[in-house]
Amino acid sequence: MPKTGYDVASLALSIKAWGRELGFQSVGIADTDLSSAEPRLAEWLERGWHGDMDYMARHGERRSRPADLIPGTVRVIACRMNYLPQDGDGWAELADQKHAYIAKYARGRDYHKVLRGRLQQLADRVGHEVGEFGYRVFTDSAPVMEVELAAKAGLGWRGKHTLLLSRDAGSYFFLGEIYTDLPLPIDAPVEAHCGTCTKCIDVCPTQAIRGPYSLDARRCISYLTIELKGSIPVELRALIGNRVYGCDDCQLACPWNSFAQITPEPDFAVRNGLDSASLVELFAWGEVEFGERMAGSAIRRIGHERWLRNLAVGLGNADTSEKTVSALRARADDPSPLVREHVAWALERHA
Repeated sequence: MPKTGYDVASLALSIKAWGRELGFQSVGIADTDLSSAEPRLAEWLERGWHGDMDYMARHGERRSRPADLIPGTVRVIACRMNYLPQDGDGWAELADQKHAYIAKYARGRDYHKVLRGRLQQLADRVGHEVGEFGYRVFTDSAPVMEVELAAKAGLGWRGKHTLLLSRDAGSYFFLGEIYTDLPLPIDAPVEAHCGTCTKCIDVCPTQAIRGPYSLDARRCISYLTIELKGSIPVELRALIGNRVYGCDDCQLACPWNSFAQITPEPDFAVRNGLDSASLVELFAWGEVEFGERMAGSAIRRIGHERWLRNLAVGLGNADTSEKTVSALRARADDPSPLVREHVAWALERHA
């Protein structure tokens, strides 16, 4: 049990200050009532818009009921950390068909490791102050409705693309949470500021954003290139362009990202030239080289096979050239049926 005699209001202020010292740009506190979001989650799952992400349905209502996931939870400490690296113009990268586009969040170190470590340090600091208390840290790693909780904690509002938006930071940031049994005072939500803007909906290459706040993950390029384990639907391959890991289009188009700030976190700096690498260059990586170069990166999670699948699609969408065709032919007999299928499709595009 926590020590007695501490002031919860003062503790909440201290938690926010300690969070900023640990590299979080914003920290807020929410209660655990997600009843208003639960029907929307149920409807989304009923539509099957989660695709092959069976874990989304498997955990059911625990996602929208924090105390069911971690008994005793009464508050959620929500934290935001900017990740925008100092790199090039995203639109220019997408326009260069030789370029392999990697989502900006994945160009540095795996954010799971970075945020989990900082959240644990924050929890340790709280424990030092109040004694033993109940808590658990999360960052995109369990059935947690991160955007809903962050919005309740006043870190921003849900944009029409379903990501969290902040007036002073746009959307280029990671979220992390500490579920806790400490009865801390909660923060007020902020007003939404999307207005009549629909730029994120209009720009989506595969029209995965079916309407405001409504995302069909089965068509989302981030899902197709990261979560999907099998073949990418043929009808969507040409729409993916040169996006080989994730997609930033809805963020690039969002006016609020004109206020996004470059991250001060060294771990999120670009590694392995992933802001300038070509499709042909990355397609040449063998499995050992992929593992070595992607050590400590979120990209390593998809494995070499899906990495090659994605690159084959990108090469199929590139301008026809001797380099492109030669690179594809070199993997026409790849041991993986998945890779061979996508290479054959790409070569057919250049026939």
